[in-house]
Amino acid sequence: METKNPTIRVLLVGDVVGKPGREAFRVIAPRLREREGIHFTVVNAENAAGGSGLTDKAVSQLLAAGADVITTGDHIWRNKEIFSFIADQPRLLRPANLPPGSPGRGSGVFTTASGAEIGVVNLLGRVFMKPIDCPFRQCDRELESLSRRTPIILVDFHAEATSEKQALGYYCDGRVSALYGTHTHVPTADERVLEGGTAYITDLGMTGASKSVLGREIEPVLKNFTTGLPAYFAVAGGEPVLEGAIVEIDPTVGRALSIRRVREEPAG
Repeated sequence: METKNPTIRVLLVGDVVGKPGREAFRVIAPRLREREGIHFTVVNAENAAGGSGLTDKAVSQLLAAGADVITTGDHIWRNKEIFSFIADQPRLLRPANLPPGSPGRGSGVFTTASGAEIGVVNLLGRVFMKPIDCPFRQCDRELESLSRRTPIILVDFHAEATSEKQALGYYCDGRVSALYGTHTHVPTADERVLEGGTAYITDLGMTGASKSVLGREIEPVLKNFTTGLPAYFAVAGGEPVLEGAIVEIDPTVGRALSIRRVREEPAG
């Protein structure tokens, strides 16, 4: 009797903010991996060190806690320490549509414990953000290369505008297993599998302090909004939460079978 190919289950984790986010991932991700049968985990961590940027220590902590690949975004260069290690860390991606000559890599093919190969692409949006190379054209270039290796491809689109994220989702439908948005730190309720078999969600949300404004202390943000005066937005403490999504994929063709949002606290 012919055995049906097992599916691949991927955990996608929304923007990790500071120490509370790293701690939430350390505690929650292993539990989800065990309970949900996760084979591969991708974490956006451009805000993991002090709320903005990355350090070698933060990257090491996330990898040790179960991240298979770390993606980033517009804050990738905020902490200058990253220049000393990004070239030597293949599991850390920066946006692929950064200007030519930028250190690091914007995509890669990674292998699960069972031997399945998974392509991951990191892209940065242009709407309401600093000028950058076209994510649509760069996505074409990345997919042309990765699809020669594997049908399983995940795309983290770190962008502000929901319209731009949705547009790239439809643009890539049928060519990638999942395209998901990061950056806004607020999860959206539009997760679905598109007609071509691509799992899509506009934003995964945030992994950090649950009682906060996008991971930052509430009072300084309120002061800034109500007075217009500058304020330092420190990373909020307190009870953290992990937000993201779980995608189930048919590994033979790379089509998504399902996508489900995740929001879990350490005590959950």
